Amino acid sequence: MGCCAPGRHGLDQSAASRAPSAMGRQRAIRGYFTEQPICKEVLLQRSSSMADSIMSRAATMEIPINSNGDSRTIPEDDGLEQAAKAQWSLDEKVGSATETRDLQQVMVSGPNLNETSIVSGGYGGTAEGIIPTSSIKGPNMHQAGTAEEATRGVAVEKLDFVRKWGLNTYKCTKQMISERFGRGSRTVDLELEAQIEVLRDTKRKYENVLRLARALTNHFYSMVQTQHALGDTFADLSQKSPELRDEFGYNAETQKLLCKNGETLLGAINFFVSSINTLVNKTMEDTLLTIKKYEDARLEYDAYRADLEELNLGPRDAVTMARIEAAQQQYQVQKDKYERLRNDVTIKLKFLEENKVKVMHKQLLLFHNAISAYFAGNQQQLEQTLKQFNIKLKPPGADKPSWLEEQ
Repeated sequence: MGCCAPGRHGLDQSAASRAPSAMGRQRAIRGYFTEQPICKEVLLQRSSSMADSIMSRAATMEIPINSNGDSRTIPEDDGLEQAAKAQWSLDEKVGSATETRDLQQVMVSGPNLNETSIVSGGYGGTAEGIIPTSSIKGPNMHQAGTAEEATRGVAVEKLDFVRKWGLNTYKCTKQMISERFGRGSRTVDLELEAQIEVLRDTKRKYENVLRLARALTNHFYSMVQTQHALGDTFADLSQKSPELRDEFGYNAETQKLLCKNGETLLGAINFFVSSINTLVNKTMEDTLLTIKKYEDARLEYDAYRADLEELNLGPRDAVTMARIEAAQQQYQVQKDKYERLRNDVTIKLKFLEENKVKVMHKQLLLFHNAISAYFAGNQQQLEQTLKQFNIKLKPPGADKPSWLEEQ
């Protein structure tokens, strides 16, 4: 018993002597973590060396035994636990610094979605559950690809259209120059060409009639306004000249009657001018537009016909036969277009002639009856002529806009 007591006392002294050294190590670790933040590489190097020294000391450390044979729990001397805590705290500090730096980078440059990964399988899962998002094609990427393909298709169509247009323009220009210099042949429909020339000559003459009728309308309108002013002047003088009251009164009434009949005649002439204008600038012009399309189709037809004839005169190899077949198809297309427009022109010329005769018969009769009644002084016949052709006269000042419209 006596010899065992000193042993226990010596063991207690050794444990007590080791306690300050453990406390010193803890203070050193705490001071280490309270220092100013340093770079990530230095922290990692220091943490590695610190952990190795602590683990080596903990491995060679004596384990104190109490009187009952159990190991005593000394919080200040638990080296393994303190080393683990130190390593965990150091990793947290390094991780927080890294996360702060990454967060700053994301705030400046934005997240890099191509390097983002989706982890499946929970915390601590294997690498098999990591799915890189760069391999996932979302609907936006699909839509962008579809839009790019559509844009490329439109560009290809436009390029093909421009190529065909350029080729067609070249062939037609070549054919037109050949015809002007008498080197090329052209398709001619003698009967149709004669009708087209008659229509153009008729249009020129009707345009002259329209120009003269408008001039007559302007001059006659000026005369009517002069008669109206003259009648007002005579009426005023009849009131201020008692000795010439009757004479001024007769002339005032005559001028007012002429002015009224003149306004009636102006209504008939305006109707005549409007009908001629519709016939010349709408009906005939529409037919001439169809004729213009027909002439363009004729030129294209002759251009492709000449191209086909030239190919037929050349050698008959495989490449030339393919070109001849393609030229034959284009020639047939142009031929069908030419024949269709030729039929349209023939029909329109026929209808135009019938419409022209009907319209001019009515307008010429109106013009003759109105002019005859006016200069004969037959007011009743003049009014009857307007009723016969359903012409309604506008009241004086109807063409002038109201003060609301002027505002």
